[in-house]
Amino acid sequence: MKTDRKKLPKLGKSTTAIHAGGLEHSIYGEVSVPIFQSSTFAFPSAEEGAARFSGEKPGYIYSRLDNPTVNALEESVATLEGGFGAVATATGMAAVSSVYLAFLSRGDHVVASSCIYGSSRVILESELSRYGVETTFVDSSEPSNIEKAMRPQTRMVFVETPMNPSIRLTDLAGAAAIAKKCGALLAVDNTFAGPTLQRPLEFGADIVIHSLTKFINGHADVLGGMVVTRDQEHYDRVKKVISLFGCTMDPHQAWLILRGLRTLAIRVEKAQENAMKLAHFLESHPRVTWVSYPGLAGHPQHDLAKRQMDGFGCMISFGVEKGLQGGITLMNNVGLIGLAVSLGGVESLIEHPASMTHACIPPEKRREAGILDELVRLSVGCEDFEDLRNDLDQALNRIGDYRSVTSALQAEMEASQEPGC
Repeated sequence: MKTDRKKLPKLGKSTTAIHAGGLEHSIYGEVSVPIFQSSTFAFPSAEEGAARFSGEKPGYIYSRLDNPTVNALEESVATLEGGFGAVATATGMAAVSSVYLAFLSRGDHVVASSCIYGSSRVILESELSRYGVETTFVDSSEPSNIEKAMRPQTRMVFVETPMNPSIRLTDLAGAAAIAKKCGALLAVDNTFAGPTLQRPLEFGADIVIHSLTKFINGHADVLGGMVVTRDQEHYDRVKKVISLFGCTMDPHQAWLILRGLRTLAIRVEKAQENAMKLAHFLESHPRVTWVSYPGLAGHPQHDLAKRQMDGFGCMISFGVEKGLQGGITLMNNVGLIGLAVSLGGVESLIEHPASMTHACIPPEKRREAGILDELVRLSVGCEDFEDLRNDLDQALNRIGDYRSVTSALQAEMEASQEPGC
């Protein structure tokens, strides 16, 4: 049940996040969208039920197909992204999988960033390949790599930008031009930036994907995903697949995420301010060997970030002395910062991609994608900067006290090729 956004004035990002996606008709004058925790909806007559099923009349039938609370969230994210429409899913990976299922068939070819979320890559590499879909993984930070990999059978270019976990960028306008020239779709996982910082549809993308679990929800307490499309044709295809395969979001999930979305802009503003300060701090720390953050002038794509993003984001990757062993020492000694996967919450989290989120990718392919054993990923939250800096500082300084670390983790990483993402 879509709101007519043409009737709405052009609003700022904070205002849009707070107000977009309200119900078209209030029941009691409620300010907050209610939770319509109902699996099914009664029809006033048999004729009305038949008309809804045939599509002749709008109206709710069954929550796997549509639900007012879920629709409110979908409309909010679609408005923030500037898309035709959006379809919510139970998880971020349900959103990714639904895009694959909606647009790829036997014999099709995909060009994908080599550095993407581990499960997104594993599905392409190990699951869809069983059904005759081929994928070429490239370093998409250089547009010529995408162009060289394109084939007559290429139906989709799939990228993340910023990339997970290298924090390199893909030129969205460049990738869109290459995809369009070859008749392929450009699908962009926008989870690391979010719609307040980056809107891929404005640069020519056809599909935008979010793990709502991350920045849009922002409180590390609920799972969810979203697919936003540029036009109705792609929306209808995604909607059909998600409804048929049962990837649908529950209304209580939607209500929690919608509540988180209302503060998206102010949360990202605070976390991004912290991230910039921490990136400069890490750059000068003697135990840190390199830092990847688009806000740093030394980042190879700093100028690209300024062109296609409204800010530099809240994600930092960096390397530490003594490689994997130094990273283990760091992560085992942080106190305030949580040692956990996921990202985008009000709390700061740190993790080791090679042994955690990307352990399902074989070691040689991790290294090709720039996912080094020494790489540490930091999701910066909304705490006071001084507290975050002090926690990192004391943990980093422990690397100098390193004595011995068991080799069990290293052996496990070298042998790991099964999904654990």
